[in-house]
Amino acid sequence: MSVYPPPVPKPATAGNGKVAIAQTRAVYVNLRTGPGTNYQDIGDIRNNTVLVYYPASRTTSGWVWVEQVNLSGWVATSVISFEDITAPPVTPVQQTTPYDGQIAIWDWKGDVLPETSIEDVVRNIKAAAPHVTQLWVKTSDATDRSGAQWQGYWDTKRALAIDGPESIDRWVAVLERYGMEFHAWCVPKGTHTEAETDIIIQTCKRPGVKSLILDVEPYAGFWQGGREGIRPYMIRIRRALPGAFHIGMSVDPRKQHYETVFPAEWSPFVNSVHPQVYWATFRETPEDALKEAFEVWGNYGKPIIPVLDGDADPTDMNTAIVIATQRYQAQGLSWWRLGTITPARWQVINQPITPGTAVPTPAPTPEPGTDEIIIKPGEAGYNSGSYTGQQEFKSFQGTWGWEVQYKSTEARGSKVWVGWSPTLPASGKYEIATFVPGRHATTTNARFKINGVKGSNAEILVSIDQARYSNQWISLGIYDLDKNTNGAGTIFLNDLTGESDKEIAFDAMRWRRVTTPSPTPSPAPQEGYADGFDSPIGTLEERRSSQVWPGQWYDASPFARLYFVGTPSEAYHTGADLNLPRDADAHDEVYASASGVVSFAGRLSVWGNVIVIKHDPLPDGRVVYSRSAHVESMVVQVGDRVRRGQQIAKVGNAFGRFAYHLHFDISPTTILDSQPQQWPAKNLSNLLANYVDPRAFILANRPK
Repeated sequence: MSVYPPPVPKPATAGNGKVAIAQTRAVYVNLRTGPGTNYQDIGDIRNNTVLVYYPASRTTSGWVWVEQVNLSGWVATSVISFEDITAPPVTPVQQTTPYDGQIAIWDWKGDVLPETSIEDVVRNIKAAAPHVTQLWVKTSDATDRSGAQWQGYWDTKRALAIDGPESIDRWVAVLERYGMEFHAWCVPKGTHTEAETDIIIQTCKRPGVKSLILDVEPYAGFWQGGREGIRPYMIRIRRALPGAFHIGMSVDPRKQHYETVFPAEWSPFVNSVHPQVYWATFRETPEDALKEAFEVWGNYGKPIIPVLDGDADPTDMNTAIVIATQRYQAQGLSWWRLGTITPARWQVINQPITPGTAVPTPAPTPEPGTDEIIIKPGEAGYNSGSYTGQQEFKSFQGTWGWEVQYKSTEARGSKVWVGWSPTLPASGKYEIATFVPGRHATTTNARFKINGVKGSNAEILVSIDQARYSNQWISLGIYDLDKNTNGAGTIFLNDLTGESDKEIAFDAMRWRRVTTPSPTPSPAPQEGYADGFDSPIGTLEERRSSQVWPGQWYDASPFARLYFVGTPSEAYHTGADLNLPRDADAHDEVYASASGVVSFAGRLSVWGNVIVIKHDPLPDGRVVYSRSAHVESMVVQVGDRVRRGQQIAKVGNAFGRFAYHLHFDISPTTILDSQPQQWPAKNLSNLLANYVDPRAFILANRPK
């Protein structure tokens, strides 16, 4: 017999619903069968998702009826508010563009793609995301020495390379067969105006080329023609093309870069702006990054079509879609870039664009746990050498606790080399990423060479601008690797960058096997999904009991409670401080509360030793991170796969800073992945947006 009251249906007097963006007090709030906490919890409403709510259904106690995808029920207005989708905060420019209602993917070059033919590339895009209708293909760039070049100059995968008009024609023909459009993009430099614009004009005149996007950024390797060079450059292009031909401009949208790209000079010649909203690179939330982009460029007088982060966390990607298309009513979207988008990310991208008339969209399904290899400097698989016979490398301890090698860059010839050689556990597609440290990484041209990729007879060159990143993983792409091929997935990097005044860092490399998640994960435990959560402390018998904090363990600082009141350390607590009486917990064992991969293990200021685990998805697709802090005797390191109940450390005291105890918290966002030291202090809304009560979470997700 149910202990809950019978469900209360949608009132007949509920009236018309309103489409809105949910603004929840916590990461997610409970949806219930009736207007009260005594009714059954039937699902969650996540922050920044679209729903329909019925204002006339509001009860005197503040509950309101809402509908989202296949869920409907009651939610308390004390924990949720509704941002009606009406007039956006920045009035959009209503001009027709080729991108209206469309989803586009940026294509850099064939070398970074696992496919070996145009047919395979386009077929795979349509199979993964039928709503994607445009491919934006890079067609040209320029070098200081040789002037303008077709993009194929940098591409060894000849079947996919853009070597001239005939290459474009082949791409257009295949795309049209699959109902897709070809849009060109290039990097104008302004150093060889006639040669550069000749290639651009040839590109735009090819039948089937729908538009051109100019990548104009304030960095080395981009526009160098100055303010005065823009007008003659663009007049030459515009005079050769039909007046209706659409030209867009892609920019770094942060405020400090606005004037550096000379926006007023480009304005007469471009028809749309494509801000690069790379929130992960900017170390911001999607909401904040989009807000800045639309505020900075909102008065430019051109339609804004955001470029979104295609290799970000799927939940953040879904948030970005909602904010861009519903709050700011963007007419279309594009994603950077082909070759880094995993199956779970394709699932998020594959949503129709309907600005201002939102249809609630399902939460994305994260990918299951997969094989992951990380090789750090000095570890097995990491090799380095000098061509000079001298000690050329320097080293420092990175933010995450391991030694990083670096040296000054070379303009003409390399002096050192580094190789990372993984032992692959299985054949398949792997996302390869490099870690860029926060120091001694100022080169704009770190040239990674990827070897042993199926379908490629040569090494694949991927250039990374290390100066743009700080303490984060940067994807080099997704590649098909055969574990039985000698050197499969091996990476080489040297110090030859063409620069004489920079530094290049040689840090960790990561290989993460990409698998396709089940579209509807079974409630039963399955490979790649977490099989439940236990307490991180206590004996095996205690951890398997029904008591979350087992035995005599107690929580000295419960979740979201204000403590150290009246002192400079006053703060709301992000989790639990787990103790035994009279310091009996000192040096006790700390365990992984669920299966997953260690994403951080190192010493942090104030915190002492910290371990962060990215846990495998729950059966409903949610991914959470746990943090175990103040620990000692760590027995795991970044990249280690752990199982529930595996020892990871011992209870410590942050090297004498605190009494012995384990600080343990759980985050359903990616905050601990990028900021393992994150501490909201007295910002309660920030805490509730990024953490959940660990005791309640474990209780609700015990092993079956």
